[in-house]
Amino acid sequence: MSSSLPLAGRVAFVSGTSRGLGQRFALTLAEAGADIVCTSRTLDSLRDVQEKIVGMGRRCLGVELDVRSLDSIVAAMQETKAFYGKLDILVCNAGCNVRKPAVDVTWDDWNLILDTNLRGSFFLAQQAAKELMIDAGYGRVILIGSVTCVSGYAGLAPYGASRGGVKQLAMSLADDWGIHGITVNVLAPGWFKTAQNAVLYENQEWVEYLSDRIPVKRPGAVNDLDGPLLFLASEESRYVTAQTLLVDGGISGGATKAMVVKK
Repeated sequence: MSSSLPLAGRVAFVSGTSRGLGQRFALTLAEAGADIVCTSRTLDSLRDVQEKIVGMGRRCLGVELDVRSLDSIVAAMQETKAFYGKLDILVCNAGCNVRKPAVDVTWDDWNLILDTNLRGSFFLAQQAAKELMIDAGYGRVILIGSVTCVSGYAGLAPYGASRGGVKQLAMSLADDWGIHGITVNVLAPGWFKTAQNAVLYENQEWVEYLSDRIPVKRPGAVNDLDGPLLFLASEESRYVTAQTLLVDGGISGGATKAMVVKK
């Protein structure tokens, strides 16, 4: 980056910032100079991250948001518009998962995952573009995907469908909004420990199995996403759009050992 504060003067909206990767994204953008809109379904859950951001000398607006509700999305974007008057960066992070064999997935499971991960991302991006970014002639939209954008895993059928949809959505929106100075990309983490999958990491045998499949031989650490996020959020990515940036240690390469390993 060309400056120690490459996002100074920018406003970034991050959905799902009460915990996990979303909270990390908000803090990373604030450290780079951006003022932040933090969101969660409950405002009380944002107090900790808001205090940290304000402690950096940034402004931070806490907004109640449920991405499964269009009314909630519209209200959150209007609150952002009233408070900041602009929006430069949108990170569609709010997501969920239900981990089940495909034959056990219910109608409600499917709707919960797709409504949150795919439909929610689309309408949040739509409102950001329509209300703030198109008129400004500038925007960085970052949809949070997953290695499941490009790879299939048992037990993750609706989740994988939602993330594959996010990848296609970014390509369509990028073509739609490029003329307005808005880039749209997907930041797709590989295997990172989160609240959604923490139970898997309690099994050391599984962690060793996973690590053996990853070319760099370890799961992701949260700071592995900082640089890619800042790149996509900054002016440095001005000629990058419609892309899915996989930050996965190479597991999406699908490599299979083709040599006998001597022990």
